[in-house]
Amino acid sequence: MDQIQSIRVFARVVEAGTFTKAAQSLDLPKGTVTKLVQHLEARLKVKLLNRTTRRVTVTPDGAAYYERTVRVLNDLDDIEASMTNAQAKPSGRLRVDVGSSVAREIIIPALADFYRRFPDIQLDLGVSDRSVDLLADNVDCVLRGGELLDQSLVARRVANVSLITVASPAYLQAHGTPTHPEQLESGHTMVNHFSTRNGRHYVNEFEKDGQMLEISGRYKLSVNESNAITAAVLAGLGVAQMAAFTARPLIERGELVQVLSDWTCMTIPLYVVYPPNRHLSAKVRAFVEWVAELLARHPHMSG
Repeated sequence: MDQIQSIRVFARVVEAGTFTKAAQSLDLPKGTVTKLVQHLEARLKVKLLNRTTRRVTVTPDGAAYYERTVRVLNDLDDIEASMTNAQAKPSGRLRVDVGSSVAREIIIPALADFYRRFPDIQLDLGVSDRSVDLLADNVDCVLRGGELLDQSLVARRVANVSLITVASPAYLQAHGTPTHPEQLESGHTMVNHFSTRNGRHYVNEFEKDGQMLEISGRYKLSVNESNAITAAVLAGLGVAQMAAFTARPLIERGELVQVLSDWTCMTIPLYVVYPPNRHLSAKVRAFVEWVAELLARHPHMSG
């Protein structure tokens, strides 16, 4: 068995957490993956992995072996990349995960430009507001807003998303227009947002003249997906804080109205995130640079 291939397969099993996911990401039969790892362990005369029916865990020897060999694999990737034509067109299958509203409002409408520049890239675009495990799910990179929970990942800040407070004309006609954030605690209904990761409700922040308010607001509906917030506000179900890049076009068309405009809402950083131990291939680099350029020129994004 090829030693380098066995090491690559072992590293992928460690990253994916199961033989099945590793086999799928490598496009190999599960039996081949299992056999390659077994041959590697036999060659080293060391147990690298503990196997159960659900999960694979790394032994102490396996963890030490992974840490050393993954650096070697990255060095090999760098050497191969340096020996190829630097002007070669990025190509191949690229797996990217993007938040729902960013995908709908920004990424997908601009993809024709991406394919004009990079016609040989095949894009698998995962669209959701849930957090993904880049290694286990075999994702090349993600575009996500908010706090970065996994500090081991490599993150590039590409934009800032401003929030604004909005409601539909029908809602305001029925309930009146709030003039102070505290009115959202009584007399008004909000459409709130909760985390896909832990179910925690996000607090609506308002700032004016150095005064900071955190408003939970009364709600009948709370959702965990950004496009659902837009649909709920358009349906007149309440007041909500929405990303400016989504809300501004709707305001311009008269479908939504900005309220409490003299109060500033929070700004959310937007990152492109990718695994630290994976070689940044030409296709990933092409997508990252394209996204950064796209967001830099967007009228409702700030750098």
